[in-house]
Amino acid sequence: MANEATPDARSERLAGRAIAVIGGATAGAEMAGRLAAEGAWVAVFEQNPRPYGKIEDGLPRWHRELRRKEYAAIDAKLAHPNVAFVPKTKVGRDVAFEEIARDWGFSAVVLANGAWRDRPLPIEGADAFVGRGLVYQNPFIIWFNHAGEKDYAGARFTPDDDVIVVGGGLASIDVVKVLMLETTRAKLRERGIEEPMIELEVKGIPKLLERHGLRFEDLGLAGSTIYYRRRIEDMPVVETPAGASADRLAKVEGARRKLIEKAMEKYRFRIEPLCAPDAAIVEDGRLVGLRFRRTRMENGRPVMTDETFERRGRYVISSIGSIPEAIPGIDMKGELFAFTDWDLGRLAAYPNVFSAGNVVTGKGNIVASRKHASHVADEVIASFLGVGERGHGGEEAILEPAREAARAAAEGVARHVEQQPRRDGATLAELRARVAALQQRVGYDRYESWIARVTPPDLE
Repeated sequence: MANEATPDARSERLAGRAIAVIGGATAGAEMAGRLAAEGAWVAVFEQNPRPYGKIEDGLPRWHRELRRKEYAAIDAKLAHPNVAFVPKTKVGRDVAFEEIARDWGFSAVVLANGAWRDRPLPIEGADAFVGRGLVYQNPFIIWFNHAGEKDYAGARFTPDDDVIVVGGGLASIDVVKVLMLETTRAKLRERGIEEPMIELEVKGIPKLLERHGLRFEDLGLAGSTIYYRRRIEDMPVVETPAGASADRLAKVEGARRKLIEKAMEKYRFRIEPLCAPDAAIVEDGRLVGLRFRRTRMENGRPVMTDETFERRGRYVISSIGSIPEAIPGIDMKGELFAFTDWDLGRLAAYPNVFSAGNVVTGKGNIVASRKHASHVADEVIASFLGVGERGHGGEEAILEPAREAARAAAEGVARHVEQQPRRDGATLAELRARVAALQQRVGYDRYESWIARVTPPDLE
């Protein structure tokens, strides 16, 4: 069986125990690697052929070095001899969650499957217009990252001018940057000028246009706009430390505004603050705009006013966050799993289940833990946004909160598991055989050769 090996010689702490990790990206790989190094045998169930999650499908492709470094880090952990990688296997669809959690003999199960379901646009009946004027963030960025691949078979979109983006976080800035970069490239192409997307993102729109003797106004683009329910200085690009003083809060708000203004200048998008979507504008069965309601901030929260206004656009992209997909067998509380312990993501019905990463936070961005996010310096966020002094240099530090949260969760799981009795040889052999059957079902052999086989040759 692939990856079948004796426990790592460095540690016997968790020898004789088997742990299931659902999801193989940053949090899942960190969890699997650490538990495997402690001697546990770890099966990682991944719904996709490749384990990279938001790193591959949520980070726009201009984050080239960050993506390559994190791919390598994930690969190193999942290629550990105590890890059995199970690709193209979605828990709840290909195998029942309850079977894994209760019947197979795992000492613990860790949910690290992220947040992939777009939070619905909060307008009654809005989802009826998906594909007819309404686009959601996750499929849009997945398309942007993979559309150049010959065998890409997912949804396709056309970046357009004057698009309404509803949001306010890092992901909404990614979305509006895609729109601005791609529409600028299209206008340059009309003039016989071909510029790579990466070059345009690194240099910024005004500087690259200047190289060709042009200004943004010469292109005839209106530009796209983010509509945000709070103030610009409330945009969560820099976390507010717990218990921050008034002076510290003012500095955080100032840093946020400065970063956002730099991004707006470099990529020429706009932000309309203090407004929330209120109703759809529909013509001929298509969503052509939104009515917004003005808000005001009271005690740090947006409050609706009686003032409304309408905005029309080529289409609407909803980028108001991602939430975990429901898994049959797990109770939900609103948009999230019904956790009884939010630090370790415990579930009342499953005492041996833990959780890590975005599945706990209910956030789809890569800064997965509010508890640790304050460790991300302003200059790292600037690099991530593409407005740092070294471009994207040093942006990989933005992943450290996710890793730190996963390390803390892994230690919590290890403390629980080491109190459990070791599984007997027959139980472990039967469990490994079940995992091997799932691997064989999809044609998996060993980690390195599998990744080489399922990586598109034209992956950017």
